[in-house]
Amino acid sequence: MAKNYVLDTSAILTYLQSEDGDKVVDEILWAAKRSNHVYISFITLMELYCIIGQEEGKHKAKEISVLLKSLPVQIVESSQRIMLRAGRIKANHKFSVADAFIVSTAMEKESILVHKDPELGDVSPYVEMLALPFKSRG
Repeated sequence: MAKNYVLDTSAILTYLQSEDGDKVVDEILWAAKRSNHVYISFITLMELYCIIGQEEGKHKAKEISVLLKSLPVQIVESSQRIMLRAGRIKANHKFSVADAFIVSTAMEKESILVHKDPELGDVSPYVEMLALPFKSRG
């Protein structure tokens, strides 16, 4: 049976920056060409544009936006249902609005959330997760 995935911003950055776990993301993207459905939240595009723009400039951020649109992923726009669920998630958990939208998107698409964010462990009762290796602090 095909699996569905939602790639968190941290998973996309892992893939783009060849960090530990990038091969897992690469395998998910390759499988998406055959039968898996891979999604990213609209807010992931905003986060990536912001992060890349701040670190590497506006031109590089635009390049990454074009690259993302060439990957076998479906961009999920917000809906009232996703927004309301994200609001409930944010009200009950101490993480960013972006993370709340990404978790809500994974729930909406009944997908495995692929991430590298230790804070997202709190939502494991609501959505299946695939945690990539966390960065060491040091």
